[in-house]
Amino acid sequence: MAMGGRPDEVRAPEQWLTPAELERAARFVFDADRRAFVAAHLLVRLCAADVLGIEPGGLTLLQHCAVHGPGHGRPYIRQAPSLGVSLSHTRGYVCAAAGRGRVGVDAERVPAGPLNEALAATALTPRERALVSGNDELIRHWTRKEALIKRGELSLDLLGSVEIDWTGRHLLEWTAETDVRVAIVTDTPAERRPIPG
Repeated sequence: MAMGGRPDEVRAPEQWLTPAELERAARFVFDADRRAFVAAHLLVRLCAADVLGIEPGGLTLLQHCAVHGPGHGRPYIRQAPSLGVSLSHTRGYVCAAAGRGRVGVDAERVPAGPLNEALAATALTPRERALVSGNDELIRHWTRKEALIKRGELSLDLLGSVEIDWTGRHLLEWTAETDVRVAIVTDTPAERRPIPG
């Protein structure tokens, strides 16, 4: 199950956030980035609660990374650690997903102008690069691969060398606000639902 929209569409109290999330949110220099971070972290709780059939206010989102400590790394819900959850935010847009098995989500704005050759060289295999002529196609590939990174199946240093075999994975994609590409990769079929009002 997946949801996405503008940060102001996520109507949930910041009191649901953990101290680690609040501390990370306070570090953003720009308020728009802080709002997107907060909204994405609230939205993933709404997604998880929908899948679990419970109230979202009682869910605790945790992250822990061996390198960076609490507040970083693959997210999970304390009350349902086996539930896959993922979230993403880009300025002015947030998305999240929850489901059984591994879940990965990415949302990125498509840059205006000619193809970003530096990003293409990093993100695309030679075969993919031969087929990509613009930033929209480039970002489509990037969001798919970033979602795989968030599932723990790929790493940044391998983006340009790995052809993706989609067997056994489910891909849900959409375009929002004309320039935001969203990719969600799950173990079981996912559907997009509106953000609860």
